[in-house]
Amino acid sequence: MNDPRTLAPGQDRGLAQPERRRFLRGSLALGAGTLPLLAGCSISDEPLVEKALLQTSRFNDRVQAWLFDPEKLAPTYPDSMITRPFPFNAYYRESRVPQVDGERFRLQLEGRIADQRPWSLAELREMPQTDQVTRLICVEGWSAIGKWGGVRFSDFLERIGADLEAKYVGFRCADGYYTSIDMPTALHAQTLLTLTFDGQTLPARYGFPLKLRMPTKLGYKNPKHVEALFVTNTYPGGYWEDRGYNWFGGS
Repeated sequence: MNDPRTLAPGQDRGLAQPERRRFLRGSLALGAGTLPLLAGCSISDEPLVEKALLQTSRFNDRVQAWLFDPEKLAPTYPDSMITRPFPFNAYYRESRVPQVDGERFRLQLEGRIADQRPWSLAELREMPQTDQVTRLICVEGWSAIGKWGGVRFSDFLERIGADLEAKYVGFRCADGYYTSIDMPTALHAQTLLTLTFDGQTLPARYGFPLKLRMPTKLGYKNPKHVEALFVTNTYPGGYWEDRGYNWFGGS
């Protein structure tokens, strides 16, 4: 049985009906354009609610993409403000965190990428490294400040010959999670393919072997245990996004 205290957007927990109705109400309240669709209708009218929710979510995606400034940096903080211990958050207990063999690990590359040769962790560590202390904001309402280090994602995309004019970058993870982001966010200066956390090798509980860290996105858009990425012009969706969450997910 899953412990509800560890459940978070990012993995398969589903939404109980009372929770789902509250989520739908909150989501619909974000888009005035959906209100005419609901005139005289109960929130229990699932097909109508789902249609309105999808329209609202897609509208929010377009607005957030229009507002996103690829040159604007998220706030950074001194090491003294790092949240210790940094919270573990997943749909499973910590004892069930995926255990990936770092020596045998290879990052798989697919889609609109010129050089699709798999990458080892050793090769990623040979690239120029940077770190940042930023705040992770969870859609559930909590936040925490952490220090992540690794390869600037824009550098990596350039190195592998990714099509930087493509629309999306998608990710598949060792724990079954999947998500995708827009290319402007992928190229943002603070988007990191992280290898370390708080100055140490990225612990399994925080996403070993690789986590994509984006302080411009909500937590569920920051995939852990990344084992494959692809570049595409076809909308790839995401685990929670396919279940009604906003796709852009800006923080």
